[in-house]
Amino acid sequence: MSSFEMLVQVMVSGLMVGFIYGLAALGFTIVYNATQIVNFANGEYLMIGGMIVAVLAQSTLDLPIYLSVLMAVGATGILGYLTQTVIIRNTKSRDPMTLVMLTIGLAVAMRGLVSFLFGRDVKFVPDFGVFDVILIGNIYIPSQAIWVFITFIAVTLGIWFLFNRTLIGKAMQAVSLDPRAAALCGINPGNLAAMSFALAAGIGALAGAVSAPIQPVFYENGVFLGLKGFAAAVAGGFGNPAGAILGGLIIGLVESLAAGYGASGYKDAIAFVLLILILLVRPAGLIGKAHVSRV
Repeated sequence: MSSFEMLVQVMVSGLMVGFIYGLAALGFTIVYNATQIVNFANGEYLMIGGMIVAVLAQSTLDLPIYLSVLMAVGATGILGYLTQTVIIRNTKSRDPMTLVMLTIGLAVAMRGLVSFLFGRDVKFVPDFGVFDVILIGNIYIPSQAIWVFITFIAVTLGIWFLFNRTLIGKAMQAVSLDPRAAALCGINPGNLAAMSFALAAGIGALAGAVSAPIQPVFYENGVFLGLKGFAAAVAGGFGNPAGAILGGLIIGLVESLAAGYGASGYKDAIAFVLLILILLVRPAGLIGKAHVSRV
């Protein structure tokens, strides 16, 4: 393999991982825009989605992979909805730090529940199939990478359509800008908050499902995926969907380049060092905008 082919191969792997990080970052962004809450349980939605697919597709049920994915997305979306309506909404304190700590506690609880229900063994999911492996010279593109790319494009376009072409999306943006003014206009912030949690959970489950054949499913994967998704959201500009996607792609590429041309054991550290450098140069993120208020 030539040096150019190796570079392309590394970048293909980086983009595939970056798509997953971008989807994880979108979950943070959607919830934050609708509620101003940083949901650190978001990474667990990816883990739960992958775990449900692994259990349904590989258990005695032996369900078709597409049905397993649909059930995983639906079940995790309901979990996200219940997280907001049953727990977040009924929390008396509205202090942001209290709510952040609450989501961290929820993440730990979800992790423990999954390990109890599905066990602590690593689970494997076969490729979704349909597409053939692409081989261009010595450059290898696995068939599952195509599914990851299709999912990423579909979700990205869906989010753009939601926020720019639908009343629900515009209502979410209104609530993000000024919840009280939005309520006076007849918008129910509570319902939109529940919808945002459900949507973020569903997207997370879908991301976890399509990435399950690439990396084995394990009950502690949510911590890793949540941190990378949060880093991507911050790097791109927290609350900016386009920034979340860009941040995910950059972190995925940097990690892959670090693993391909350096020590793979340091790739995670390099990604977070990059995040620190970005924030030093642009505190609001790559395409975020600084907010100025008079006090």
